[in-house]
Amino acid sequence: MDSPPGRHNRSDIRDFLVSRRARLTPERVGLPTGPRRRVPGLRREEVAALAGVSTEWYTRLEKGHVGGVSEEVLEAVARALRLDEDERTYLLDLARAARPARRRSPSARRKDVAIPSSVQWMVDSMTMAPAFVRSGRLDIVASNALCRALYAPMFGSDTTRDRGRANFPRYFFLDPGSRDFFVDWEEGARATVAVLRAEAGREPHDRALRELVGELATLSPDFRTMWASHDVRIRHEGVKRLDHPEVGRLEMTFRQLDLPLPQRAVHDLIVYTAEPGTPWEDRLKLLASWAAPRATPAKPAWKEATGS
Repeated sequence: MDSPPGRHNRSDIRDFLVSRRARLTPERVGLPTGPRRRVPGLRREEVAALAGVSTEWYTRLEKGHVGGVSEEVLEAVARALRLDEDERTYLLDLARAARPARRRSPSARRKDVAIPSSVQWMVDSMTMAPAFVRSGRLDIVASNALCRALYAPMFGSDTTRDRGRANFPRYFFLDPGSRDFFVDWEEGARATVAVLRAEAGREPHDRALRELVGELATLSPDFRTMWASHDVRIRHEGVKRLDHPEVGRLEMTFRQLDLPLPQRAVHDLIVYTAEPGTPWEDRLKLLASWAAPRATPAKPAWKEATGS
């Protein structure tokens, strides 16, 4: 994973465009089927025609050479390939990162941004909703007590202990227990990889991210297969179903909120809730009661001052 970052970026652009072209059929884009095709998907010349560019130009783009390409032309390619909003953003991110002004040293390591105390206070104040702050590499960098109780198997996993932070990709792909904990393991694993892929588009020169991807690709065949699909997801929210070792089955909705931080850091605030009046809410309340701190109430300040 230590080859020059420009090479990574070119291969990411190439593989992404090839994978998106392969999933389209002539019928889907309104082109005649023609003779039997040797490979699935559209031909390069067909994508070029749909985008209004020459086949030679599109071939060069598909080889990862995007320097000097305007955003308007990339938008035309995105429309030709029927990219969704997340995929379009990913392609534009890859193109911006390939421009000389964005390139960094191969040894560049993005510094982690400290979470402000006020953010931790906000998360801690959510006593009935598991909440956490997630970095672009999908580390949990701040969490409340209920989140730590909910995700106790991940926080206690051997994949986390030697690194100090719970990390969703490592838990999903390197801890066999994750398959029992996540009811919809494959769906969650694919979403996790797609979110990580989007981060790689935003920060292709982040060495720590490359090392994480390299570690998972080396140790997990499932991760290798999912990473090679080049699926992208920027926002991840919906329903989470867990088999918790203490309270049993839980079904919750979760929402992702952008959390602006200094130094271009991309962090998200994730909040889980259970539908009122359901068994899931009762079980979450039980977990919250166990997670609540048992500290002795402090004496009011006015009594301290008067000595009462």
